[in-house]
Amino acid sequence: MMDAFQAAFLGAVQGLTEFLPVSSSGHLVIMQHLFGLKEPMLLFDVTLHVGTLSAVFILLRREILAMLKELIRLPDLFQSAARNQALGRPGFRMMLLIVAGSAPTGLIGLLFKDFFESLFASTLAVGFALLGTGTILFAAGRARPEGRTLDRFRFTDALVIGFTQGLAIIPGLSRSGTTIGTGLLLGIERDLAARFSFLLSIPAILGALFLELRHAPFEGLDPLPFAAGFLASLIVGLLALAWLLRLVKQGRLTWFSYYCWTLGAVTVGYHWIR
Repeated sequence: MMDAFQAAFLGAVQGLTEFLPVSSSGHLVIMQHLFGLKEPMLLFDVTLHVGTLSAVFILLRREILAMLKELIRLPDLFQSAARNQALGRPGFRMMLLIVAGSAPTGLIGLLFKDFFESLFASTLAVGFALLGTGTILFAAGRARPEGRTLDRFRFTDALVIGFTQGLAIIPGLSRSGTTIGTGLLLGIERDLAARFSFLLSIPAILGALFLELRHAPFEGLDPLPFAAGFLASLIVGLLALAWLLRLVKQGRLTWFSYYCWTLGAVTVGYHWIR
């Protein structure tokens, strides 16, 4: 088992890479192999994801509160006039889009969970997935988005983005990179694509947490490494998320494609020569 220092280091890696489009899961697999932690540590990985999820709640609290208010108003939708008004409210529309995007993510996770979890032990799979992430980022960075705003954000767009989020369970395939990149390729306005990506992560991470906690072996676990990892991922995640939101607005996603290609190539090469 890792010590608190290793856990904090992995938490910082998670906080930085969860939001930057370079695959947090891929980096965690690589770092765990470098630390000699050969077995997949899925419960610890989920703990780190909860830390970065907390950062999403803090920085995107306005959008989240708007959607929570819409949940309270749901009984009013039995009246036709209220339904028409609701569709024009940003919080209600965003809530429906999140629900639509979460459906394919949940389906993919349930059907292919065991297969995707097996890839956490393979540095070769991570390397190839990182190469794929770099390609998506490069294409999205070179695309010229139409700049479609929330009122023109279609539910089919949400389904496609949710599908790519489901595939990003594969370690090395960046969740933020694939979802933001897909949104940009679909013509969504930059800031909206980024914010939708991180709001869409909330039900996905909560679902993963529920699935892991049902079967997690809590007996004999040292809480200190988990606490250290959680705090590190939260603090670093806050800084990384704020930075990425600015970078996406500036259209600088292409920067990260070169990093993913380099790390992917090094990881594949390391697997073959070790």
